[in-house]
Amino acid sequence: MLLIYEGETTADAPEPRTGGVPLVPGGFLWPMCRECGGAMQFLAHLPLQVGVVAVFFCQNDPGMCDDWDATAGGNHAFLFSGNLSPAAVPAEGETLLGAITALRLHPADVPTEERVLGRVGGEPGWLQGDETPDCPSCTTPMAFTAELQEGYDFAASANFGGGGRGYIFTCQPCDEAAFLWQR
Repeated sequence: MLLIYEGETTADAPEPRTGGVPLVPGGFLWPMCRECGGAMQFLAHLPLQVGVVAVFFCQNDPGMCDDWDATAGGNHAFLFSGNLSPAAVPAEGETLLGAITALRLHPADVPTEERVLGRVGGEPGWLQGDETPDCPSCTTPMAFTAELQEGYDFAASANFGGGGRGYIFTCQPCDEAAFLWQR
């Protein structure tokens, strides 16, 4: 399935989107970058068959923290289920994208003239080579779940180094998620 640009939406919309505020379970703690210690930027909310994926990465000092690496500590992805509500956003740090973009699922085998901002399922379209992460709990390779494009303009765009792609992986049995990007 393709992720198609669907216009703007509200900050806490339950549909697939980039930007806004993450919907999280009770007791959620906003992720902090393991390298610089700053609050990470919320990137995407993706309700999928495996659960709700929330993606964060460090944008406090772009290029200085290894936010592209699935295990270096400069990004974090979560796999949530159950009752979710808007998270409390930290007052300091680069925590939110400049715009909120609704995403609509569209069959990949049906042609479209609309802006494609990513896709769900299938195989990753690696730009540099396979970097499938292992699950931190069970150590098996994680399942490819979704791919994100940088965005259509500066305010709505993730900083994937200019022309990059983000890759989301999950391990449903362990309720784990991982994120990395390549350019």
